[in-house]
Amino acid sequence: MLEKIDLDLKMGKKEYKQRMNVLAPRLTLFQRACWENGVPVTIIFEGWDSSGKGTSINHLVQYMDPRGFRIHPIKGATELEASMPWLWRFWRRLPNHGEIAIFDRSWYGRVLVERVEHLTPPNVWRTAFQDIVDFERTHVDDGMTIIKFLLHISKSEQKKRFKSLEKDRLQSWRVEKEDWKHHEKYDRYLAAYEEMLERTETEWGPWTIIEATDRNWAQYKIIETVCRRMEETLLARGKAIPDVDAGVARIEEEG
Repeated sequence: MLEKIDLDLKMGKKEYKQRMNVLAPRLTLFQRACWENGVPVTIIFEGWDSSGKGTSINHLVQYMDPRGFRIHPIKGATELEASMPWLWRFWRRLPNHGEIAIFDRSWYGRVLVERVEHLTPPNVWRTAFQDIVDFERTHVDDGMTIIKFLLHISKSEQKKRFKSLEKDRLQSWRVEKEDWKHHEKYDRYLAAYEEMLERTETEWGPWTIIEATDRNWAQYKIIETVCRRMEETLLARGKAIPDVDAGVARIEEEG
């Protein structure tokens, strides 16, 4: 599945700037519309180490009102979290009505890193697929919109980025021995990603694969997808779609 993705997709700076001039105000207005109509939105970023998840999140939120979103970088469970049902720690981070929750990695770690690194027994991570589908369906039925991104790069591109970061004195800390160990297991992670996509792709929680070799293309596709999904949600609820021109004028007037 992922081997067929065209990772050479690119977008020039001029085209990117032109498209973002249209998309940026749309994102701002759709966030406000979701807030005013009480629509909770959860945005999930999964993907390879150094595929640009953090960079993409930073780029996304610069067009949002910071009062309306929260970013949740997910790491290993604490002792308390490990003593609870495994989805508990994610449940408590989900957005209230009108808010946006952005996950830098998420509950999918159970069927990815926990699977590949043997941190969870096979019988446990295998049952997690259905747990995840049920978990997402429950919240969508309660009115939530879930937007899921998988940032995809090749093994050679990942290696190139690791080496580039290591040469940068200010960025070298971002690459650890563990990252190189994961890199050597690229094929195992690839198999895990593909099974994850196959078993958790649903009508209510579809995946969007981001060809993340080129930063301009990746960031454009992410923001375009978020705007489209928000618009679809508002239309499905019979809500008015924001007038971009009028909305931009209002934003400028409000300062």
